[in-house]
Amino acid sequence: MTHTVEEQRELLDAALMADDVADALWRFVDCGFADEIVPELPALRLEQDPIHRHKDVLAHTIAVIAQTPPVHVVRLGALFHDVGKPATRSFEHGGVTFRHHEAVGAKMARSRMRALAYPPETVRDVVELVRLSGRFKGYADGWSDAAVRRFARDAGHLLGHLNALVRSDCTTRNPKKRMELQHHVDELEARIAELAEADRIAAERPLLDGEAVMELLGVGPGPVIGQALAFLLDLKRSEPDLDAAQTEVRLRAWWADRAG
Repeated sequence: MTHTVEEQRELLDAALMADDVADALWRFVDCGFADEIVPELPALRLEQDPIHRHKDVLAHTIAVIAQTPPVHVVRLGALFHDVGKPATRSFEHGGVTFRHHEAVGAKMARSRMRALAYPPETVRDVVELVRLSGRFKGYADGWSDAAVRRFARDAGHLLGHLNALVRSDCTTRNPKKRMELQHHVDELEARIAELAEADRIAAERPLLDGEAVMELLGVGPGPVIGQALAFLLDLKRSEPDLDAAQTEVRLRAWWADRAG
């Protein structure tokens, strides 16, 4: 029996959002629905994962999905996060590698989801989750604050979903490794929050401090300095793209108006 596109999408979503998602997905594969609806999934059965040696990539993928929260976009991201591995498998670097499989998988996810007529915003979000799904792997080697900011900026509104996928993408039987990964994600989330707060505070400071204002205006300490700093803070909030030189020009104009 051939299903319509709408029926195919509904069958896939029903399996992905089932209470026992692992059982539902294995039945989805074993009964042949996956071959018809998302053939990229059963294609993973033949691909041995060198990291999770006890599982092929299909078993790993279903295990990852089963560990995700019941959020549609996250489960779709988990479904497609490794589909690029068969196309990128290489033995050229002293073992099996799947270099850039996330980028390839993102393109495959976009093509399959469009064929299943998913809403454009869902396609966009899932493709981004797949594309970014491997970005966290280097965190344990040490990330600078700039790298942490870049990770959060690139993830954007998907940051929470991306971190949920990263947490779920750990199916090792080694409890120590599982705890280490969860610890690293906890640490990353804490750093993102701390840096966001620091950036917020920095954004609330005028570009010139009190000493710079006194030197620029040629005045000493007094109430006028507080007034000048208040003016500069309002200026930064209303015109955040002004640089220090432009800010000095505006401060001089403000001071001239007061003198006038």
